[in-house]
Amino acid sequence: MDEKTIYASEVLHDKDIREPLFDFLEETYGKVRIIEEKRTGAARADVVMVTPRVLYGIEIKSDADTYARLKKQVRYYNWYYDRNIIVAGTKHAAHVEEHVPEWWGIITVEQDDAGRTDFYVLREAALNPKVQDARKITILWRPELNRLLQKNGLPKYREKSKLFVQGKLLEKLPPEVLWPQAYEELFERDYNTIAEEIENYRRR
Repeated sequence: MDEKTIYASEVLHDKDIREPLFDFLEETYGKVRIIEEKRTGAARADVVMVTPRVLYGIEIKSDADTYARLKKQVRYYNWYYDRNIIVAGTKHAAHVEEHVPEWWGIITVEQDDAGRTDFYVLREAALNPKVQDARKITILWRPELNRLLQKNGLPKYREKSKLFVQGKLLEKLPPEVLWPQAYEELFERDYNTIAEEIENYRRR
């Protein structure tokens, strides 16, 4: 469909895309944990998708969005996530490949005549060559880092900073051990109790 033929009633906004997208991701990738609006450096990831072995950053570009901020967003996504995906509305589908690196996955989204939201994997996400482990590990909170220390028989480093603990985990644990355990922590993250956990740690 030519973008000139997209009428206002057919324009998909971010809010129209999210819930159907989450269903599509679960159907496509199996066991996933969805985290929305995650601070990613100086940008914000629309969606972080955790799987047992891979951490995905997902940017949504609805029909109502522009590419104005995408260059900056791509830079930060590339620092934090193993693989990245852009979900593009019909308006962007013809040119989205020009705006993201070749290793980014592309999913297009549109509404069919019955009003259902359809997704199509235009390009699978490849491994991100620019991901930085020292940035990726900052996604974990201090209680989660502490559990990783305990699981692997490492000192508790109670008097040390969060940055120090992050560095020790990266130094002491091989990636094939560290990241599956880290992603399991993200699967188990409970936003209802984490604030209390952090406060209890600070008191100790």
